[in-house]
Amino acid sequence: QVQLVESGGGLVQAGGSLRLSCAASGRTFSNYALGWFRQAAGKEREFVAAISRSAGSTYYGDSVKGRFIISRDNPVNTVYLQMNSLKPEDTAVYYCAADPKVAVTTIPRRYNYWGQGTQVTVSS
Repeated sequence: QVQLVESGGGLVQAGGSLRLSCAASGRTFSNYALGWFRQAAGKEREFVAAISRSAGSTYYGDSVKGRFIISRDNPVNTVYLQMNSLKPEDTAVYYCAADPKVAVTTIPRRYNYWGQGTQVTVSS
């Protein structure tokens, strides 16, 4: 089992950058596929980015491609989401997720472990 804690959210102007972090407790962090999702008020949860166990493969949602970068540091049990060129439509609660049963996935229901989320607000 793993516990996830996100940090790094906040208020930023459009065009700015933020880096989210998600620290995981527990052993064998490198065995977990990791992902970032977001949920804006009144909308469904949306896939943002995913990274494979070895960090050899990354995937991005269409709305963030070319602007966001997911990475992981297995020795410190942390996954990151670098967000650049932020837009007001990026405003949402951002969640990290983990699962040990898949190599990598973009599907929310495939993740068994979720953090509590961190709010990102982008002002115009």
